Amino acid sequence: MHKNYRLIIETITIFFINGFAANFIFNTVESMTYRWLIYAPLLLFQGLWLYRIYIIGHETAHKKLFPDSLQKNDFMGSLVLLPLLVPINIYRKIHYFHHGFNRKDEHTSNLDTFVVKGKFKTVKTVFYYVIWYLGVFCGGLFLHSLISVFLFLFIPPSLAVKISPAFKGWKWKDQFKAIALFGIGVAIHYGTFYVFGKQVYLVFLGYPMLSFAWVMSFLVYIFHYDTTIGEQVRYNVRSIRRVPVFSWILMNFNEHATHHQYPHIPWYELPEKRRELPQAFAEKNETTSSFLKLVLNQLKGPNIVYED
Repeated sequence: MHKNYRLIIETITIFFINGFAANFIFNTVESMTYRWLIYAPLLLFQGLWLYRIYIIGHETAHKKLFPDSLQKNDFMGSLVLLPLLVPINIYRKIHYFHHGFNRKDEHTSNLDTFVVKGKFKTVKTVFYYVIWYLGVFCGGLFLHSLISVFLFLFIPPSLAVKISPAFKGWKWKDQFKAIALFGIGVAIHYGTFYVFGKQVYLVFLGYPMLSFAWVMSFLVYIFHYDTTIGEQVRYNVRSIRRVPVFSWILMNFNEHATHHQYPHIPWYELPEKRRELPQAFAEKNETTSSFLKLVLNQLKGPNIVYED
């Protein structure tokens, strides 16, 4: 069986096991305090597991899930992404732009850098620090992504490309496909609530989505935070050593530098095909091998660039 068939079966199976386990906790533990103490570790795992689904979408965006058939690739990827409300064609547009222009300069595809101009620079700096901490540690980057998806669902293609060059070549048929996929995702959320009730909805989708919003926000930029900025965009990235549990959950996403240098390599081949960064970039970007330190390093705050 193809590795990615096994990946999808494993991912969907554990998704449902998580939900049934959470529902069991809510049905059997009467004390709300003890219930949440027991559920909290599982809730964190549910958020991480939805992040795995997000990474399956990443493989789909690169057309690597089933490279022999784009139709099968997009169908299977769209299927697993439905609970996250992320249309695959919007995902692909934004992600390709990320690869092509990653940290090209202070203004382009660069989440941790804010350019301050004009008057009240101190006030603006404080504001951007607040935005950064809310974005990374309070789910703000997920909210930003969700708003971006919703925005590009409904604005005309001619306007979309003016807002973001990532949407160059975006057509009405692409937009209608994205709206349909988003609508199916919303229907799954609503249908689960309507058919199975509030509790089942919350433990299978509602609470895990909140956990995912938090997890995604503090993980999504750790491999690019405070790395180099410049024209050689494929090197503005870092990897970290293998972390047994997290590398399994995140499908070897820790080999991020290899992925950016050779984005055609599928997730299961990344460890054996690891490629080091050129020395000048490695010295700047490969500052730690600790997964936890990468997360906590973001507490240093954003990169503020002052321009007259």
